Amino acid sequence: MTLRTLGWNPEFAKAFAPYREKGWVPARLIRETPINFGAFLQDGEEIDVILCGRMWHAAACDADLPAVGDWVAVELGNANQDHVIRAMLPRRSCFSRKMPGNSSQAQVIGANVDLVAVVTDAGPDYNLRRMERYFTLIGRSGAKAVVLVNKSDLYPPEQSQKAAAEIAALWDGATVHITSAVNGDGLRALKKHLRKGLTMCIVGSSGVGKSTLVNQLYGEDWQWTDEVNEVTGKGRHTTTTRELVPLPGSGMLIDNPGMREIQMWTDEATLRDSFADVEALTSQCRFADCGHRQDAGCALRAAVEGGQMDSKRHASFLNLESEIAALRKRAEKRQMSVERWAKRNNRVQARNLNDRIQLEKDARGEL
Repeated sequence: MTLRTLGWNPEFAKAFAPYREKGWVPARLIRETPINFGAFLQDGEEIDVILCGRMWHAAACDADLPAVGDWVAVELGNANQDHVIRAMLPRRSCFSRKMPGNSSQAQVIGANVDLVAVVTDAGPDYNLRRMERYFTLIGRSGAKAVVLVNKSDLYPPEQSQKAAAEIAALWDGATVHITSAVNGDGLRALKKHLRKGLTMCIVGSSGVGKSTLVNQLYGEDWQWTDEVNEVTGKGRHTTTTRELVPLPGSGMLIDNPGMREIQMWTDEATLRDSFADVEALTSQCRFADCGHRQDAGCALRAAVEGGQMDSKRHASFLNLESEIAALRKRAEKRQMSVERWAKRNNRVQARNLNDRIQLEKDARGEL
């Protein structure tokens, strides 16, 4: 295994040059645990690394910290010293969502990802509104979208084909495949997306067959079946931690735990790009500040009432827009809190400095 097969390119090499002069080595993070990271070096050796305190304290939020898929500069240790992450290289892409709960921060799902594969099925998990959210996040990340309508062995062909067609209609840039992780149908088409140096992130709800698909791609049972170690994450039946898996001769894959919620981490521009058909209609509203709900002369409501737009898509657009507005409001409140804390900290430091100067004067007998 070489750096190139891990995804290394001239862009990363240029960014790493200053760190090479310090004797540090490049590594790609493949796993994150509560106590450290797992990483691959150039020769394919897997090592455990820890994050230096300087990087930890310099990060404004968790999204600024290294994540699975990141390239980092590592100072190698020895039998008595840990290997330490000293710097992180700029990301080419970053697939993230809003951190679950009331946080206004982003949660990085995978860094330096080329493709995001969303696994769903034509049965209970099928949800076009959720797929719209996925496409919005993928569009912002800089990666390409691939959708796997899995478990085709459990449903009539017409049902899976209908689901695939409706999903494909949501996003022009998405490639949709009908697959069965159990019997391998459609996996040949999926493998065409993978090549050396390319990274795919696989996401989806729990129980849709992500881990089975990983096993099919890898050619053997990659997922552990032993008892789970809650600290290291090693030993599991299904995916419990994010992990970058090297696929034999065909790139890499970041497997993810099942996602119960897909909250937005994006901006207004990306939202409107994801709803180009809806955006085209908004220009026809009577008022520029139309809320697209009960406003007079609303073109969107007229399109829904006239049957030109699906009412669910209209509702999804409004929900996404409201979610982004709420996220922006939480971020502004957080920024205000940070600024207040910084001002208070500066006052405390200034007071402590004055007290220390006064003590030194008193010690010297100065007035």
